[in-house]
Amino acid sequence: MPEKNKPILRRRIVKPGDRMFRVPRPSQWQVLLPSIARPREGGGISTLVIAYGFAAIILIGTLLLMLPIATTDGVSPHPTVALFTSTSAVCVTGLQVVDTNDFWSPFGEIVILALIQIGGFGFMTTATIILLALGRRIGLRERLLIKEAMGVTQLGGVVRIVRQMMFFTLIAEVLGTALFYLRLSTQFPHGQALWKSVFQSVSAFNNCGFDLFGGFKSLSEYQSDPLVILTTAGLIILGGISYMVVLDMLRHRSFTRFSLDSKMVLTTTFFLLAFGTLVILLAEMNNPDTLGSLTLPQKILNSFFHAVTPRTAGFASLKIGSFAIYSLFFTMLLMFIGGASGSTAGGIKVNTFGLLVATIISTLRGNEHPTAFQRAINIEQINRALTLVILSVVFIFTVVFCLTIIENLDFIDLLFETISAFGTVGLSTGVTPLLSVAGRILIIVTMFVGRIGPLTLILSLTLRQQHSDYNFPREAVRIG
Repeated sequence: MPEKNKPILRRRIVKPGDRMFRVPRPSQWQVLLPSIARPREGGGISTLVIAYGFAAIILIGTLLLMLPIATTDGVSPHPTVALFTSTSAVCVTGLQVVDTNDFWSPFGEIVILALIQIGGFGFMTTATIILLALGRRIGLRERLLIKEAMGVTQLGGVVRIVRQMMFFTLIAEVLGTALFYLRLSTQFPHGQALWKSVFQSVSAFNNCGFDLFGGFKSLSEYQSDPLVILTTAGLIILGGISYMVVLDMLRHRSFTRFSLDSKMVLTTTFFLLAFGTLVILLAEMNNPDTLGSLTLPQKILNSFFHAVTPRTAGFASLKIGSFAIYSLFFTMLLMFIGGASGSTAGGIKVNTFGLLVATIISTLRGNEHPTAFQRAINIEQINRALTLVILSVVFIFTVVFCLTIIENLDFIDLLFETISAFGTVGLSTGVTPLLSVAGRILIIVTMFVGRIGPLTLILSLTLRQQHSDYNFPREAVRIG
């Protein structure tokens, strides 16, 4: 064929965005671990590993607490008492059906302290520390599980972060122990003061409400002691904002250079603490059973503390059962929000709350895309946050509905108890020891779901996320 009669072959340069050249891209999980994470097969194994790990630790703790040596009178406790205490400790809640100091022996207190520390670290972090101590190598599968459990964005360096977090925790708890000892050594013998200081420091940093002061009094005897109150509050805040935020602060040392996540956590935490202090101060200032008999500096101190402790800590310097109804409702809001993701705190997390608030503000301003601190927010994260909040509300409503049928107690007390359990807080109006066996089991389930549920739900949603090759036609739905 002559050269001039040959057909001209025009090559089309196909770009990745062209519709005709679209190929489904496998997710990162499918590339790295196809045997572990298949989005269509139920959300991946990591959620099961974390849930089963916590359940196993709770079971071991229950068996240890059922030993006669674990109680002060040498008699095995009722199984529901041991199970309730073990669950409350592992889930770093602090709700108690029996007083820790009066009911449990030193052996039982050691078991509870160990469960609190394990629960605060988290199952995967604790397992990693044990493997490192034994000289075992941390494989890819374990690193992926640690990454998702801690909420880290990058896979590299997760083991180093676990080591750093362990040392940070120990330093904070040792410092807290020293500060508590300065005060308690003047009140108790040195050995007893040291043990109470260690227990209080570990419990406070891990946002758990267990204490060794007896009589379900918590910190009511120290409501006029700034050293005990502020040390406890400082440990609660430090453990509740997560190590990743602390690490970001140490690295950049400037708010403008912080990540969006750190900015969201710090800003939301500051606002909740400031607003919470003001609300409780104004609401309880003239209540003779709470702040009424205190001086103004003591009123401010205890108002601040009771804005901190609902962030899933559970200590109380005032009698919660004597709070006004509106104070209880506001405390429930703080308990429901909780602390930061990846921290020792529970609740829906300040990250989730801050994300939704930023979305609402952007919508009211008429912005097409939600933003915060001059950064665009991923729509997929907003959808997950909404899903988490709605499912949490539905779960709490269901538990409260069941408790109103089972228990002959005031509705406000049952609602407070349920939100406290779900947020792994530990505050109570005093009805915990009055619950029936069925009621205790419901609260046990609520504590477990509150500690494990939000994490496993977000992991499951993340693993199920798929990139669709097509979009359905859009159609409007009437709102309002």
